[in-house]
Amino acid sequence: MWAQMLSAPGKFEAVEVEAPVAADLAAGQVLLATKAGAICGSDLPNFKGAPFPHPKNTGTWVTSAPGFPLHEVVGEVIASSHPDHAVGDLVVGWASGFDALAEVVVADGEGLARYDTTLEPATAVMLQPLACVLYAVEQLGDLAGRTAAVVGQGPIGLLFSHILKSRGAAHVIGVDRVDRSDAGKVFGVDEVVTASASLWAGSLAPRDRPQVVVEAVGHQVTTMKNCLDAVAFGGEVYYFGIPDDVVYPVDMMTLLRKNLTLRSGATIERRRVLADASAYLAEYPELRDAYVSHVFPVGEVEAAFNAAVVPRQGQFKISIDMA
Repeated sequence: MWAQMLSAPGKFEAVEVEAPVAADLAAGQVLLATKAGAICGSDLPNFKGAPFPHPKNTGTWVTSAPGFPLHEVVGEVIASSHPDHAVGDLVVGWASGFDALAEVVVADGEGLARYDTTLEPATAVMLQPLACVLYAVEQLGDLAGRTAAVVGQGPIGLLFSHILKSRGAAHVIGVDRVDRSDAGKVFGVDEVVTASASLWAGSLAPRDRPQVVVEAVGHQVTTMKNCLDAVAFGGEVYYFGIPDDVVYPVDMMTLLRKNLTLRSGATIERRRVLADASAYLAEYPELRDAYVSHVFPVGEVEAAFNAAVVPRQGQFKISIDMA
């Protein structure tokens, strides 16, 4: 089968490898013929050469494993050892082996769910990040009447803005160094701030501080301090995503003196929240046309990742067509 494999930081090459077969499946797993994938921010450090303990790693200087590092996937079930997935089902969710840049993958069935097949696969793949953000917002409780800010208005931050608004936030602030005024209205942003997190946080008067702040930038440690500075007394900060650094410095005095809550977490109950994401997209169909801004063929996956590394106006979610 075909696959794409990292051969050096920032460099993919097409390879032919042996395809997994039904006999390889453990209980609860399915075999997927991939249809589409999408780039997550957590994939980018690996693309740039960050180490990853992948069990099929064949590289020395980068994590070289067929299909790595993509995990957001849409595919057709071609064999199943999961009771709720049948051959022929079209499903969306997690490629649990982080190997979706391949013709066929083995995946955990609990991380997959059927979806509305009127959606093109390159659009349907957005249900996976949407599920992650819906689960995170569940943890924040009642948002009615509160002011919420999202630091980082990339693909994840824009979904946070939309969901926070739809779940009752009275005023949503979107903060990004890239001008996101082109996306603000569609994604429920009441106040678009084009500035660094530090400049924005430093400009706030006490009465203007939001009760909820989401850190949706990731990949560095400084914005955590900015979020703690920005949030109102008694407020809550949610850190989203996979940290690049195991240990983050946290300003404990600010956390203490402002009586703050700092929250984070991984997405669990994946099949349930994927179903919730399908229902959410049906309720807000405008997201289908707005969220995926660029689609690359799989033969141009390196160009797709290079685009994702550089945020720019008009660029949101990047999908990869594997058909």
